[in-house]
Amino acid sequence: MKTILFSRVSSREQEETGYSLPSQEKLLKEYAERKEFKIAKKFSISESASGRYQRKTFNEMLDYIERNNIKIIICEKVDRLTRNLKDAVCINDWINKDPERQVHFIKENCILTRESKSNDKFIWNIKVSVAQYYIDNLSEEVKKGQKEKISQGWLPTVPPLGYKTIGDKGKKIHIIDNDKAPLIKKMFELYATSNYSLKKLVETMHNEGLRTRYGNQLVKSRLASLLSDPFYYGKNRWKNEITNGKQEPLIGKELFDKVQDVLHGKSTPKYRKHLFEFKGLLKCTECGGTITWEKHKGMVYGHCNHYRNCSQETWVKEPEIEQQLIKVFDELQIKDATFTDWIKGALKESHKDEMGYYQSSLNELNKRNEQIQKRLDRLYDDKLDSIITKETYDKKFKQYSEEKENIIQSIQNHSRASINYFELGMNIYELSQRAREIYSTTKDNERKRQLINLVFDNLNLNEGKLSFVYSKPFEVIARAIGITNSSKVLNLTHMSIKNFELSNLALKNTKFGAKCPELNPMLRR
Repeated sequence: MKTILFSRVSSREQEETGYSLPSQEKLLKEYAERKEFKIAKKFSISESASGRYQRKTFNEMLDYIERNNIKIIICEKVDRLTRNLKDAVCINDWINKDPERQVHFIKENCILTRESKSNDKFIWNIKVSVAQYYIDNLSEEVKKGQKEKISQGWLPTVPPLGYKTIGDKGKKIHIIDNDKAPLIKKMFELYATSNYSLKKLVETMHNEGLRTRYGNQLVKSRLASLLSDPFYYGKNRWKNEITNGKQEPLIGKELFDKVQDVLHGKSTPKYRKHLFEFKGLLKCTECGGTITWEKHKGMVYGHCNHYRNCSQETWVKEPEIEQQLIKVFDELQIKDATFTDWIKGALKESHKDEMGYYQSSLNELNKRNEQIQKRLDRLYDDKLDSIITKETYDKKFKQYSEEKENIIQSIQNHSRASINYFELGMNIYELSQRAREIYSTTKDNERKRQLINLVFDNLNLNEGKLSFVYSKPFEVIARAIGITNSSKVLNLTHMSIKNFELSNLALKNTKFGAKCPELNPMLRR
């Protein structure tokens, strides 16, 4: 008679102490040979299998024995075959359809059939209930352990890419993976620029060397999941709840929030098969419509689509626009070296004012933080003295804790911002001096578009001629450079900082806030 073998290992400990799947299969095979049964197929479930996979394997086994008219199932014992009442009902239904059908439990020396005595069936039902109890209890213990782990500030599962797990069982923690962490950070920075679709970012990060733990390329859905994971800025998300984590943050919350705005915004970047350098960047001077770009015989041309009866007919070649831009970047370069020292001094002077502003804000935030902490202390005392109910305590505790967390985040932001302000001004200045070099040497259209977006607020085209409006920081630099590069050289020692509004260099345009990650990567290139 034909039979199938069914084996299962429920925990790693069982597998390591002699109850591995191969050892079970060997035991079942020897039993089948003694009984002179012909083994038709083997089914097994490992300890690492998910509940869905276990259910799938069990159903496949039932379907196989029905289709092939197999009448004998051999397994080690009851809890190797079934762990819940639902599966037990399926086995009972299968047995009761044919008196020749049998289930052999080797270690329990029991054969279950339709004609089994009531006592054997009673024992079978008891053992199924015990197995169900074991699974339910195991589930409760696992959930309790997970809850305790979360309360300690650690995620009770494998951390996302960029982190790795160290430590022994029960004392495992997550630390930064120095191999993958720089790539994950760059992934966030690139997506925050709004110049990358998810599909384009997948390709870019694969080329940069980012792989899954199994060495495969990230798929788009997985990359989107990583970009949405608060674990990277120091939070744990478990069962749709966000809690504080003890892992070292890989990025700041500002960058994470900016990525979420791009990821869930209405203008989420879309994948483009042909990303022309100036696509969506130039407007027609006459009608205000966006210049359309097309490729003909290997050359890219731009033209107006004649919105609102526009009369412009000129088709301009992409290299012609590039040459005009290079001339504009040339005009940003300082010819008088004395001015370089002056502008750096001006930035330092403006930084002193900003330092005073940030210090004042920090003082106010620290006062508010102390007030919130006192309220939390009083709230806890009121709970101990039964002055307030548990529901009121939980509600107020959540409210004050969230406010305290926001204040602490603001304190950290202000502490960094005073330094970032000065660094940002210097980066903008350095970028203005290297704009021509960066634009001329890079072959990546994404980076060229990024540079153009930083330097200009508007680019317009009129019969092939380019006109433009600088973004505020570059406008100030261009005005100052225009004066120093003119034939009438001014005495810099008498030049007033206010003449060029350098103190407002980084504050008059939202593109250049402290959250902006674009400048440093571009300058490093």
